[in-house]
Amino acid sequence: MKLSFRLLAAALPLLLAACAHKEAVRPQADYTVLLDQQRAREHQLAKADHWVLQGKIGVSGQVNGKSDGGSGTLTWTQNGDSYEFVVRGPVGSKSFRLSVTPDGAVLDGLDGGPVRSPDAESLVEKALGWRVPLRDLRAWVLGLRADSGPAELKFGPDGLPATLTQDGWNVTYPAWNTTREPAVPNKVFAENPPNKVRLSVESWSFQ
Repeated sequence: MKLSFRLLAAALPLLLAACAHKEAVRPQADYTVLLDQQRAREHQLAKADHWVLQGKIGVSGQVNGKSDGGSGTLTWTQNGDSYEFVVRGPVGSKSFRLSVTPDGAVLDGLDGGPVRSPDAESLVEKALGWRVPLRDLRAWVLGLRADSGPAELKFGPDGLPATLTQDGWNVTYPAWNTTREPAVPNKVFAENPPNKVRLSVESWSFQ
């Protein structure tokens, strides 16, 4: 009897620890469930084409073998298929306004006056030395997959996208604004080595 009591006393801490471990570990929802939740987010945000994002942007990388980059405050105003991308850099750095419509893009604020091009991405790359995936970024900044091709998603413990891989870019989402419904990202980091784009969102305004 004494032996049995001693064995029970010795085993009790191990049993309690095992129970505590089981309670602490919560398996993530099935990937199919998370993907369905993502599709629901994408459906909700599919018509969100009038909004203003304010925050900060940082760009670094190489174009034609030359390293370049920059940073500044960003105001991104989306109006349907048109948008305005205003970057104000620190003193001595690049500040500009990029206005894009279905008819083309205009870059203003740099030496030499306004520059125009049918394609916004090539215009920014040529004029600024920045390689920014503007076509896809409109979707990625909302935490959505772009319609440009296959995409791979991985989800975090909160059930929201943690990484998105598409068109050669790896997009990570270190922080989300979950006070909104549906949730939107607070940080968006896109990388296609050696090029990087980092967005830190301070405020969202949807119309």
